[in-house]
This record gives sequence, structure tokens and C-alpha cells, in this order.
Amino acid sequence: MTGQDPAYLPAYLIDGQRFPAPTPSPGLYIVATPIGNLGDISIRALQILAGSDRIACEDTRTTRRLLDRFGIETPMTAYHDHSPPAVRQRIIDCLDAGETIALVSDAGTPLLSDPGFRLVEDAISAGHAVIPIPGPSSLTAALCTAGLPTDAFFFGGFLPAKTVARKTRLRELASIPATIVVLESPKRLAASLADMAAVLGGERQAALCREMTKLHETFDRQSLASLAAHYAKKTVKGEIVLVIGRGDQTRPDLSQDEIDALLAEALGRGSVRDAADRIAAETNLSRRGLYQRALALERKLKT
Repeated sequence: MTGQDPAYLPAYLIDGQRFPAPTPSPGLYIVATPIGNLGDISIRALQILAGSDRIACEDTRTTRRLLDRFGIETPMTAYHDHSPPAVRQRIIDCLDAGETIALVSDAGTPLLSDPGFRLVEDAISAGHAVIPIPGPSSLTAALCTAGLPTDAFFFGGFLPAKTVARKTRLRELASIPATIVVLESPKRLAASLADMAAVLGGERQAALCREMTKLHETFDRQSLASLAAHYAKKTVKGEIVLVIGRGDQTRPDLSQDEIDALLAEALGRGSVRDAADRIAAETNLSRRGLYQRALALERKLKT
């Protein structure tokens, strides 16, 4: 009798009112949680978090704040990218035993630059159901507020921390015919914006989305060159998502003299490589050919 009594069922609280949580079917539930404002949690997410046998979370301290807000008492298991394989296997063992596991990250949708891929892969291989509980994501939040095309976009995650690797990655992204979304650390923001302007082209429109859904939420929509100049010596804090408009994919009918003029102007701002990167992004001409021409121009300018 007590097993059917709502007072004994798992529950969650909303504004102090208690709601019993139904027991979900066994499986691994990928649960999106708020990226800032805890009010963005969905009812279904609360039901799964409260009704599951355990929650696998990136940081138990972060998830504890969410659970406390809604009066959820489900046990937690720490699971993140640095967890040893044995931790992942214990979660699979729980699924094998018929348990319901909810996977969450610190914020947003798991697996989008957050832990979870290998666990999902193993759960599928073991024949377990993997069920999405959709909700908040910094990726979609930034896209829908950037004021840039969303018909096609590419999510690049975090850019490399080192300059050379970052520029190499940006060169790979330069020719993608889509809006580009990347994440960045406040400490690397100035350097990354400078590299983006040099490699992708300073004229590209972009949006810097910071602390979305939080108290100090800001959106800065300018060209990459303007953003690079604005944040060159500015200290910022918080979570940052950068949305970058697609480049011009047409090949302009430029004469060699016009190309040389563009390269010469770019050489006045940076290195041969940066000049080739910038003009390639602006014109969609071959970077290799532009690089060789820029080398020749530089030698000519020095003589």
C-alpha cells in the first residue's frame, strides 16, 4: 500500500508545492539542464531527475545546487571526461541491472562540448535505451539571438588554446559555407578575436554572447575587426559563445593588380601567413597561391 502512496514516491518541488515523480522506464536519459537561470528547467527534466535511480553528473557540487532548488533527493555519481573507465562500467552495470540513469552536465545539453559520448556509445552497444530530454543549450540560445543566418551552421566547440593550433583550426573553418559557432574562455578572448579577424576576415559579422540567461547577460554584435579592437585590452568574465557569419563564397573577378593591392594592404597589418589567410577568407581564392604571391610581394617591398 505504501508503495502506491504519493507521499512515498520520489518527488520534486516547484514554489514549495510537491509533485510526485513517475518511475521512468529503465535506460539512460540525457537530460538538458539550465545554462544559467534555473527557471529554465523543464517539467519533464524534473520528473526524470527525481524519478531516476541515480544521476551521473559532471560535478556533484554544481548539480547539488540544482537538485536542492527543486527538492530532489536522487543519489548522484560523479562522471566526467577524466573519470577512469571503471566509473563508466559501473554505470553500465547499473543499466544492466535495470536501473534508470539520468546523465547531466554542469549546464546545458550533455555531449555538446561536455562529457557523455563514450557512456552513450557503451550504453547503445550494451543494448540499453538512450532517451533525450531536450532543453537549454548555449549553442541554440546564441544562434537564435545573434541576428545571423541559421539555415546552416557549424558548431566548432572550443578553439585550441595555442595560437598556431588555433589559427590552423580557423583556416579549416574559413571555407565552411555556414554560420560558425565556437566557445571561448574569457582569458583567451582577446587573442582569439584577433586571430579570427586575421584568418576569417575582419569584415565578417559576428555576435559575442556572454553569460546568457544570467544576471549580467550581454550581446555584442559587430564585425570581427570591431570586436577584436574592442576586447583587445578589455577584461571580461563568464561563459562566452561566439557566432560568426559565413564568408563570401563567391570568387570575385579580380585582376592580379587588384589582388596584389589587397595583399600589400594586408601585409601592412600582419605576417605573410596572416595576409594570405585574410585575403583567402575575403575572396575565396586559393590560400596557397595567395601565400606565394604575398611572399614575393614582401621580398619586393624589402628591396
